[in-house]
Amino acid sequence: MSRISRRQALALGAAAALPRIAIAQGDDRPTITIAVQRIANSNTLDSLREQSNVGERTSLMFNERLIDLDYRGNLAQVPSLATAWRRIDDTTVELKLRPGVKFHNGDDFTAEDVAFSFGPARMFGETRPVVNGQTLPVAFSAIVGQGAKKVPDEIPPVARRLWPGLDRVDIVDRHTVRFVNATPDVTLEGRLSALGSEIVNRRAYEAAPTWLDYARKPVGTGPYRIREFRPDTLLVLDAHDAYWGGRPPIRTLRLVEVPEVSSRINGLLSGEYQFACDIPPDQIVAVERNPAFEIQGGTILNHRITTFDKHHPQLRDPRVRLAFAHAMDRQAIIDGLWAGRTRVPAGMQWEFFGDMFVKGWTAPEFDPAKARQLLKDAGYKGDPIPYRLLNNYYTNQLPTSQVLVEMWRQVGLNVEITMKENWTQIRDRSSPRGVRDWSAGATFNDPVGSIVSGFGPNGAAQQAGEYDNAEFSQLCVVLETSADRARRHAAFARMLAIAEREDPAYTILHQNAAFTAKRKDIKWKAAPSFAMDFRASNFSL
Repeated sequence: MSRISRRQALALGAAAALPRIAIAQGDDRPTITIAVQRIANSNTLDSLREQSNVGERTSLMFNERLIDLDYRGNLAQVPSLATAWRRIDDTTVELKLRPGVKFHNGDDFTAEDVAFSFGPARMFGETRPVVNGQTLPVAFSAIVGQGAKKVPDEIPPVARRLWPGLDRVDIVDRHTVRFVNATPDVTLEGRLSALGSEIVNRRAYEAAPTWLDYARKPVGTGPYRIREFRPDTLLVLDAHDAYWGGRPPIRTLRLVEVPEVSSRINGLLSGEYQFACDIPPDQIVAVERNPAFEIQGGTILNHRITTFDKHHPQLRDPRVRLAFAHAMDRQAIIDGLWAGRTRVPAGMQWEFFGDMFVKGWTAPEFDPAKARQLLKDAGYKGDPIPYRLLNNYYTNQLPTSQVLVEMWRQVGLNVEITMKENWTQIRDRSSPRGVRDWSAGATFNDPVGSIVSGFGPNGAAQQAGEYDNAEFSQLCVVLETSADRARRHAAFARMLAIAEREDPAYTILHQNAAFTAKRKDIKWKAAPSFAMDFRASNFSL
């Protein structure tokens, strides 16, 4: 766990006297540098490929969706590239597009870009809508014609996870589109506001030599356009002065990858950076000791979880997986590592689900005796279970894992940490997989955007071969296709019982929290998500 050194403490006293923000000649807007733990996991900026916490942080800077979220409020849906939308029926939503919007390359934003963004050449490849849990294949060339640039193999599964039933986007006129689903779906509006539903520029996408060329320099409509992206190092964005939402308040945004917490904080205090992300709670007091700095942030709509590969020999019996959950003293971790700044949530759900929230549900209680009995009943003999781990990809990840391993050891679970360098190694199937860290976000206000997206038939865990449960998968279909809210609520409650008690796919650790250190004289508010908003309404000096 990083600590502030004496040199850093001295820097706190001198920081206010140091020049920090570069102002270019002829432009009164600043250049802002943000120190981040990581810029991208996939070494691309494509939102379908970069479905991650760090991808959510940067996407808002240069990408936009038809429906946005209120990042200064409670993440309610608000107009963006669509000014209005209405339900035609249970399978169709019509949207009016904002006129006068310019892409970063100067092109006008039109209905053609929307239809292309959600078409086979960009998203779905050879797949067709999911009906009754099954994705139907069709020849790619038959849909998009010969010579089209085929999307990478990993994109269509993600697209169908986000949009399982989307059949097509109909162009009504230059500024009107209709999203038509193959099945009823009450969550279409929520899906339009989620990461992965960004609008791409058709001409720029088709002109790129390869998919990777486009994915490392996508052309969007957001307030900033990409100047330079160096994977694992740097992302530079310049103001898009033709932005429909008003002149961006920052001339240049620089995101610098700085893996060490101490280096991020030291750079902030010395004036090298104006923002430092992913700050552990134990460093908050040290940063705020100087009145020139402050911490923004708190709990976000994301849960930290531990997931299981139920096919590992030691984890096939669900009682062993449930023992993991009962061995975890979640409140002790929150108090000791998070300074009480987060909470134990009611399973994989959030109150903003509204009438879909399952009242009275809780995470498994801390009960070491029950955990030991479960292991005894399952006949577990203490054989090792691998725990694949990244080095603080999540805030406090390494110290949390060390605490968890000790908690598990005390009930008889023999868990062995195996450090990995990246997510590809975490998911690798060539050697036995046991448990791993993950997070589950609420991409919109319905469980379809969290538990189904993560663990359903098209979800990441099932696609990776870590989890499967026939009843759970069928209930996912109910959530995705039923318009009966009472039936959907009952299905979700049953899914929580299966995935968190009867045949555990994961166990909840705590609600995630994100803290950003910054200059206090910069007026900026953190969102209740990983996204960072630098539009004119949320930044001033």
